Amino acid sequence: MATTILPAAVLAIITLLQFQAIDSTPVTYHVGDEEGWDLSIDMQSWTRGKNFHAGDFLVFEFDDQRFDVALVNEEGFDTCTVNAGAKVLDSGSEKVQLAFGANYFIDSVSDICAGGLKMAINATAPPPLF
Repeated sequence: MATTILPAAVLAIITLLQFQAIDSTPVTYHVGDEEGWDLSIDMQSWTRGKNFHAGDFLVFEFDDQRFDVALVNEEGFDTCTVNAGAKVLDSGSEKVQLAFGANYFIDSVSDICAGGLKMAINATAPPPLF
């Protein structure tokens, strides 16, 4: 009887590990959903209820004649300024991978940022593989 329980237990463990591995794949989020990276969306509200993990992707779609997205530090986020070393993306379609911890995004034009085109995301560790 013990010989039939062991293979069943091993099979159950392997199945469980496969499902956990599937759950840990990076998720891709389209920022602002259908509206994209735009002043018509409250970006901080858009982030609520989502569980962001390090390694997940954000896709920013925007009118490249009006907007851009800058990856800034906390001070740049708080003051709506592009800090030294910040990366400004302006193609109109950008895919950014989240780093572990705080991730800050703003429009590089301070008036547009102050108008609400900014977003802070805290990316937690990805779910374990097993």
